[in-house]
Amino acid sequence: MAIEKKSPEIDRLAGIEYYSTSFNGIGGNIKNNNKDFIVKEILHPNFLKELSKQKTDTHVFPIYEIEKRGIDSNHAVMVLKERLGINLKIVGIKDAKATTTQYASSNNSKRISKDVKIGEISLKLIGFSEKPVDKSILIGNRFKIQINNPKDSSKNNLSIFISEISNVGNYYGLQRFGSERLVTHLIGRAILKRQFSEAIEILLTYTTRYDSKFSIEIRGKLKDIKNNPNLLKIIPKGMDIERKIAYEITKGNREPISVLRSIPINIRRLFVQAFQAFIFNKTLSIAIENDLSITKCEKDDLCFEVIDEIVFGKIRKFENSNSSKYKKIPIIRLPGYAFQPGKNRFDKIVKDMLHYENITAKDFFIKEMQELSETGGFRQAAFISKDFQYKTAKNVTEVEFAVPKGTYATTLLREIIKPDDPIIAGF
Repeated sequence: MAIEKKSPEIDRLAGIEYYSTSFNGIGGNIKNNNKDFIVKEILHPNFLKELSKQKTDTHVFPIYEIEKRGIDSNHAVMVLKERLGINLKIVGIKDAKATTTQYASSNNSKRISKDVKIGEISLKLIGFSEKPVDKSILIGNRFKIQINNPKDSSKNNLSIFISEISNVGNYYGLQRFGSERLVTHLIGRAILKRQFSEAIEILLTYTTRYDSKFSIEIRGKLKDIKNNPNLLKIIPKGMDIERKIAYEITKGNREPISVLRSIPINIRRLFVQAFQAFIFNKTLSIAIENDLSITKCEKDDLCFEVIDEIVFGKIRKFENSNSSKYKKIPIIRLPGYAFQPGKNRFDKIVKDMLHYENITAKDFFIKEMQELSETGGFRQAAFISKDFQYKTAKNVTEVEFAVPKGTYATTLLREIIKPDDPIIAGF
């Protein structure tokens, strides 16, 4: 895999250091409006088939379809709880700058029996299940995305790109790290190092040059929140997590772990997971830099068996290509307290990265905040997609494809667009 071009600076801050295709890129931008970026979860067909229209003795968990525009998943769930008093469990995390459809369950005695619309959030009861939603029911996501103002849409033939699509590295996208602010993995790193006060300071005040002028100004003032409680009044609605933290501090709660626990658990968990994602991205970048294959398994690699294009089966240690009837793809392990590096090429890089960060596997068991502990995980090294298709019109190239759960559509789009400035381009 020849390295053609280094990534823009902001990508490199998230560990995304290289492009992995030689395609020149069509330029353009995404997410001009929420309708330009459409994503819908793909659920296991057996789960949908087994839903009951009515609640029964066995089918007790209401299952909802949530459609939203211009708000991320965690905040949508918070709004629905505040307005309807209903606790929803979701599986996937969807970006704010999009139109998304995803599924949720509730074990509340209270449930919503008719369609509800609150602003840009719609909630619809679709049936009852024997169990709540979990990762096992989610297969992947289908995307339909408009790339606006490419260099010349009449000449944007992506057939050359399609020939290279299997070489794309499966990076975590910028939104995993906070987009232009790129902060979540830094908070996670501080938590892993038990620097809880520093984690709070980073959350409230950290900025990058990609932040808006308004954000930089507010966060500069928040450095003095302990001594100036009146600053609570200037925190805008969009900074609701910062508001929670600042409120705890201004009311006299100076115990950092208690302050951090004021953040909803589903958001709090994202911090350590973002640091795992950063280590993954750095590992993948080093693999690409050293021309290690990310599409073909080699001896001692851990590999997924590919059951049906975007559906993965068992994890196997690779011995030879004839040991299974299924195609295999290499895995990079996510670090956690159960991480014990083997002899394979990717484990060695992860081990070296943790050493560089002065973090051990044991650090991922956080006895002070056990709910944030991470055992580790597995993620395919190469980007996998199915049914990729595109069409061009004046000033627009539209792409459509499906990917496994946990895969970022923007990872594929950055290889198609090759943006000079990902933030200006909508990433």
